[in-house]
Amino acid sequence: MQRLLSPWPAQWSRQQRSSATMVSASVLLLLILWLIATPLSWAPHPIGNNAQLFAEGTRVTVQLTLVSGVIGVLLGVLAALGKVSRVPPLRWIAGAYVWVMRGTPLLVQVLFVYFALPEIHPVLRMDEFTAACVALALNVGAYNAEAIRSGLLAVPKGQVEAARSLGLSRWYTFVDITFPQAFKIALPPLVNNVVALLKDSSLAFTIGVVELTNAGSQVKSTSFQAVPVFIATAIIYLVLTTVMTQISDAIERRYDIEGKLA
Repeated sequence: MQRLLSPWPAQWSRQQRSSATMVSASVLLLLILWLIATPLSWAPHPIGNNAQLFAEGTRVTVQLTLVSGVIGVLLGVLAALGKVSRVPPLRWIAGAYVWVMRGTPLLVQVLFVYFALPEIHPVLRMDEFTAACVALALNVGAYNAEAIRSGLLAVPKGQVEAARSLGLSRWYTFVDITFPQAFKIALPPLVNNVVALLKDSSLAFTIGVVELTNAGSQVKSTSFQAVPVFIATAIIYLVLTTVMTQISDAIERRYDIEGKLA
C-alpha cells in the first residue's frame, strides 16, 4: 500500500527517492524566490501593491539563511574539533566560544556585532547584511559545534583502533573513518539548526536589514493595517520553512547510516 501511494517509481531506491525529493524541493524554493511577487500582487491592499517589497525581503531572508548557515557549519566543525582536541588552549577557546554564544541572546549578539565591534576597532565596521550574517553564523556555529562534537564521540573507538592497526595515520583515520561517520550522525540536528536559522534571521531587522520582517514592518507603518501584513508575513515564513524542512528531511534520508528512515 505504501508503494502504491508513493509519488516515485516503485523500483527507485530510498536514496533515489530522497535525492529526487531534495531536488524537487530545491527547485520549488528557487521558483518561490523568483515568482513570489506574482501571487502576492494578486492579494488585496496593502499586500498586493507592496508585493515587490515582500519579494525582495523574502530573497534577503533566504540569502541570510544560506550564507550564515554555510559559515555556521564551518565554524561548528572547527569548534567541535577544538573541544575534543588534546591541546588544552584549543579546548578552552572552543569551550568559551560555545559557552558565550549559547548563553547570550541572539539579539544581543546581532547588536554587538553591528554597533559595538566598530568601537573596538574601525576595521571591524560592517554593513548591515554582513553584520547580520556574522552574528547569525557565530550563533548557529556554537549549536552546530555541540552536534558535531556529539557525533565525533559517538563513533565507536574500535573503528579508530582498527584503522590505526592497518597502518593509517592519525590524520587519514580522522578524514576517512571518524569524520564522515560523525558528520552523518550530526546531520539531523545540523539541518534542523539551519531551518531554525531561517526564523532567527528576522532579528536582522533590528539593525536595518530589509528582510521579510522588516518589509512587513514597513508596509504596516505606511498602511496602518497590522493584521493582513503580519498574516502575509507569517504565511511566507511558513511556506519557506515547509520547503526547507522537506529539503532537510530528504538530506537526512539520503545520508541515513542505518537505513532506519522509510
